[in-house]
Amino acid sequence: MKSETTTPTSEFTLRLSATRRGARLARLLAVQQLHDWGVTGSAAEAAELVVAELAGNAALHGRVPGRDFEVRMERGDDHVRIELSDARGERRPSPVREPDEGGYGLLLVAALATAWGVKDRCVGKTVWATVPLTCQNAVPPR
Repeated sequence: MKSETTTPTSEFTLRLSATRRGARLARLLAVQQLHDWGVTGSAAEAAELVVAELAGNAALHGRVPGRDFEVRMERGDDHVRIELSDARGERRPSPVREPDEGGYGLLLVAALATAWGVKDRCVGKTVWATVPLTCQNAVPPR
């Protein structure tokens, strides 16, 4: 009898309050999870920046009083998929290449991710990005 071996999916999900503190905690916990998965160097820095931007946007633009936002990351063989879900489906980021409301965050997401977009949810929306583990784009030094 032949046994099938499957690679377990590496997935990380949490819900946090839609506040600046929740956004900061999302970034810190995502960094710890990336470390636990063995994601290091420029790929980890790129994923950290994407989580920070999307979580900040969820807390600022996607906030509905009394509703949390959700962070979900999935590690693939050659990428990390990052998803941030909030309760405000009517406030959608635009895929245009110009900064909205004075910010350059989504330009940064577009530069660091191989793809990003928005999908509807039953309540609200999910903004997602795919960050390669072999990061071709250099993360600016801090």
